[in-house]
Amino acid sequence: MIQYLKSLLYIGFMVGSVLLYAMTLVLLFWTSLNTRHAIARSWCHLQLVVLDRFLGLEYVIEGRENIPEQPCVAYWKHTSSWETFLTLDMWEHQCWVLKRELTWIPIFGWALMLIEPIAINRAGGRSAVGQVIEQGKTKLADGCWINIFPEGTRVLPGRTKRYGRSGAYLAVESGAPILPIAHNAGDLWPRHSVLKKPGTITVRIGKPIYPQGKTADEMNAEAQSWIESQMRDISKFY
Repeated sequence: MIQYLKSLLYIGFMVGSVLLYAMTLVLLFWTSLNTRHAIARSWCHLQLVVLDRFLGLEYVIEGRENIPEQPCVAYWKHTSSWETFLTLDMWEHQCWVLKRELTWIPIFGWALMLIEPIAINRAGGRSAVGQVIEQGKTKLADGCWINIFPEGTRVLPGRTKRYGRSGAYLAVESGAPILPIAHNAGDLWPRHSVLKKPGTITVRIGKPIYPQGKTADEMNAEAQSWIESQMRDISKFY
């Protein structure tokens, strides 16, 4: 019961703080992209700290040595909201590939657009893939990491969906590797649940998958195989 009440308090804090930070971003729309990214990253870092110290939701990152110097197309398992905080906190210069509907939310969506994500129409089919490739190549060339949730939406722990191929096409077209990342956040932050369970989230980073000599389908299959194999090891629901 106490953890449930603390989870409720955290949700209030998260909503209040995101409105505060989003409004700050909107008011500072004229600043540089680096400054806007720093504001967004500071909010995400704050969430991770509060979740750790107030709710006991700790995390460890394994495989940092696998992170290459060059920007990558980072493939993230998507089982909760928690990993969205970590994505922004991981790389100094990065962007999300996300559904454009998120940018339509008043204040929050306006702030989201100010950190320049790749906002796609998921029903757009090939045009959405083309958008990821075109914008992603430019961003990678500028030293920007690309964060992708290849399943397209959150999935329940123990489940998976077909991985979208836009990230793999981007990797092949740009020459950038895919960096696969698995985690078990969904075990402790259940989807559609108020309760945030105390415990340690394991984040596991795999070796980069380079596109040389591989098709997009082969890269996608390799990334999915690695991520899902790690999920069977770190998640209690597999």
